[in-house]
Amino acid sequence: MEFQRTQDRFSILFDDGKYTEINSGIKEKDKPASVVTAYGYVNGNPVYAFSQEKSAGGIGMAHAEKIAKLYFLASKTGTPIIGIHDSDGAIMDGTAESLMAYGKMISASSAVSGVVPQISVIAETCAGSSSILACSSDFVIMTKDSEFFMTPNSENTSAESAMKAGIASIVCGDEKSALEKARDIINIMPLNNLSPVPEFEPLEPSGAVSADFKGLVDGITDSDTAIELYSDCGKASYTALARIEGKTAGIIATNKTDDKLNSSDCSKIARFVRLCDAFSIPLVTLVDTEGFDMTDSVSAVKNMTALASCYAEATTVKLAVVTGKAVGTVFSAFAGKDVSSDFTYAWESAYISPVAPETAVEFLWHDRLKGAENLSSKRKELAEEYKSTLASAEKASETGCIDEVISASDTRTVLSSALDILSGKRVTKLPKKHNNIPF
Repeated sequence: MEFQRTQDRFSILFDDGKYTEINSGIKEKDKPASVVTAYGYVNGNPVYAFSQEKSAGGIGMAHAEKIAKLYFLASKTGTPIIGIHDSDGAIMDGTAESLMAYGKMISASSAVSGVVPQISVIAETCAGSSSILACSSDFVIMTKDSEFFMTPNSENTSAESAMKAGIASIVCGDEKSALEKARDIINIMPLNNLSPVPEFEPLEPSGAVSADFKGLVDGITDSDTAIELYSDCGKASYTALARIEGKTAGIIATNKTDDKLNSSDCSKIARFVRLCDAFSIPLVTLVDTEGFDMTDSVSAVKNMTALASCYAEATTVKLAVVTGKAVGTVFSAFAGKDVSSDFTYAWESAYISPVAPETAVEFLWHDRLKGAENLSSKRKELAEEYKSTLASAEKASETGCIDEVISASDTRTVLSSALDILSGKRVTKLPKKHNNIPF
């Protein structure tokens, strides 16, 4: 049987369309197994890949064995894996063999999680337990017309729904653009958890640093290198892989909108922090937020705890810049010295406050509000005074809460210098399997 769709996909994925197939003769119930496994090069980097074709049949044990072997090879060679998902699910013959097949693939993927980058491309349909296998990847790239579900007739199976739920990292217009995006990710990621971050020829930023979200990111990263992840999940935050002076870094910004950070933002950022930490990708966090949304205070505490734990546990290089406001526990979670950050900087115009400035005025300067003709106006006036004095970046520097006060225009230079001096960072922690913070 010819797997024409796989040939077309691999011609886009691999350099010059060249690849070497593995176990091409394996059959499933007297027919070729409905997946092609192969290796080749992506931007000069070795990569293993598999491509399913639902027209060739369902997933059985032979199908699973072929995929599991890729993960086994990856564990020995430290080579990334790209899986192209296109299947309606398992072969339904009434036996438990299909469950064994899925278990074999999921176990193989879990064994190399955090060891080599795993990318899942949902080309058409990702059904049944295959959805668990896809979600086990570091990146899930979906085409806009693809489907993702556990059981037939499920609701919210679209790529748009998967993006909002934080499942899809990126949604692309078609298979070609999805595979090209996978190539971009392979190019910017380390090959494995022991490899250094890739280095490229430095590029100038696309513009000068400014306080607005886009100007901030564009001003510190090399031009056209940022790959945003989870753009429609957690709308108040931004996560992206990018380059700073030619070196890969993870960028987190908290001022994508004026909203406070909600549970989706917390989950999105926490997952991104763990990704970067697994592969020792330096993290740069740009803090400008009024804090966490406490509408549902109980669940909010849980989400904040998980996020703060991910930052605290991460041993990769961590830099933070307060570019605007950092109110309440968000400063401790994102930028606290020696916990969330190796170096913490603040712009001259920034302020750091344990509570909202208007609330601080009520606690600290309530007597100065007495007798005011216009209470609201006086409160705002005192809040501005508070931001420029007790909550100012200068005061935070004096008390050792931050390392340096910097100008906006120097941000890229300061970050680049810090990334260089911290490139040899090594941390040894207490021996344990993992923390037990609830997610």
